[in-house]
Amino acid sequence: MAEKFNRATFTRNFLKNLTRIKNPDEMLAEANEGSGLEKTLGVWDLILLGVGAIIGSGIFAVVGIAAAGSPDGSSLGAGPALAVSMIIAAIACVFSALCYSEFATMIPVAGGAYTYTFATLGEFAAWMVGWVLMLEYAIGFIAVACAWSNYFVQFMAGFEKVLPSWLAHPPVWLTTDVFSASKIAAANPDVFIPTLFGVPICINLPAIVMVILTTLILIKGTKDSAKMAGIMVFIKLAVIALFVLAGAFYVTPENWTPFAPNGFNGIFAGAFIIFFAYIGFDALATTAEECKNPQKDLPIGIIGSLIVTTIVYVLVALIMTGMISTSGNVPTEFLKAPLSFCMSMVHQDWIAGLISIGALAGLTSVLLVMEMATTRILFAMSRDHFISKRFQRIHPKFKTPVLLTWTVGALAILGILTLNLNIAAELCNYGTFTSFIIVCVAVLILRHTDPNRPRPFKVPFSPVTPILGIICCGGLMVYKSLEAGSSALLFPVWLGVGAIIYLLYGFIRNRDNENKIHRELVSGFLKDSDESK
Repeated sequence: MAEKFNRATFTRNFLKNLTRIKNPDEMLAEANEGSGLEKTLGVWDLILLGVGAIIGSGIFAVVGIAAAGSPDGSSLGAGPALAVSMIIAAIACVFSALCYSEFATMIPVAGGAYTYTFATLGEFAAWMVGWVLMLEYAIGFIAVACAWSNYFVQFMAGFEKVLPSWLAHPPVWLTTDVFSASKIAAANPDVFIPTLFGVPICINLPAIVMVILTTLILIKGTKDSAKMAGIMVFIKLAVIALFVLAGAFYVTPENWTPFAPNGFNGIFAGAFIIFFAYIGFDALATTAEECKNPQKDLPIGIIGSLIVTTIVYVLVALIMTGMISTSGNVPTEFLKAPLSFCMSMVHQDWIAGLISIGALAGLTSVLLVMEMATTRILFAMSRDHFISKRFQRIHPKFKTPVLLTWTVGALAILGILTLNLNIAAELCNYGTFTSFIIVCVAVLILRHTDPNRPRPFKVPFSPVTPILGIICCGGLMVYKSLEAGSSALLFPVWLGVGAIIYLLYGFIRNRDNENKIHRELVSGFLKDSDESK
């Protein structure tokens, strides 16, 4: 019989409740009985979603900064050794990906790292991991939406001879966030930004429209979202292949010397920056409940998407750094859109235009996967009584969490209007590193506490592999934290806010739910006793 709690208090069995573990069998039973999520995803759907999530803003934007360094000098560039940085980041991901694969096949339910933490480290740790994943996915979703807007504005500017001026070059206050717009206005007094009671008014209209469209696609169904992501993946892979094949004819081997202009410091700095380009493969674990055959398909989808994207990234890095010297100062345009700039530099403007289309397609697929992952994590947290049960509402026709999807879309629009996106995007990496480390730790714990549980996929060379994952992710995280001016100080603040929300809301809701279960069991027991008499 469920234990009775007289009231939702912080003193009665407090530590016991913080570390209360949810049995994996209970998770599986809830998923099979009451979720309503439709199983529609096959192995190719998973690989396409994984590639769609990974190949996006990273390959089309941050590779320039990772290779040449940031304009303000706060981050060193790897130079031609960017290919090595990418391999380091991929290795750090592989160790964690293997751990994700073991959990995803053993506990194929929605929630990803949040669910795995609940099964090993307990209630409080699970909430904190869910909170960290919100940092990774939700804020990352907002940052990518704004990156999509930037590429869209650049793309429209290419048609300035045929489009009206207001459409080819829209006002700054309609295409960017308030922080970026303020910097632009400070540098250029002629830029007009409207104000309301002295507060600048900025509405990133392309980003907001794209969020609404992404939300509508996700509501229609996971399978349709996977098809859309598949189309986007095909377009961007075709464009990247065109860049590699055409760019190979313009490679100058002298640009690869010196290979590592900033030594190991530049290589590791590049690995941290480019790690943002790998965020997304873990999103596949959040879709486990919607897989037709998760035990077989999820490991293939997770590892397969990592292998494909790593090969693509290394090829792009070698061609890009061979076309332009990244050992010294580079043009600002290269940092914003490196692949397009490289092709424009060799007077292949038509290829540069196609790359812009590929960038839009790539960012669109990332948006689809990130918003889907956010809703699935919140769905699992709602099922565990951390947030309102109303969010479990499933669309009667499309079998998707309709209320949650609209809620995430609305919050994203709010974030687009208010967040400092440069800081927010950097914080995403800290959230990712933390979730990867915890999943590696969770594998070690469950191997000890539940060694006989069936594991369709087992992490090879355990405990060495999970430990290497912890060391790699933790090392890159510490390295970045030691840099001057890093936003790492904001990450503990985010964790502190999450802990306060749990203590004031999540903890109390769970205790109230346990009281409800206790009352129902007692009522049923008394009813059975009366009938037997």
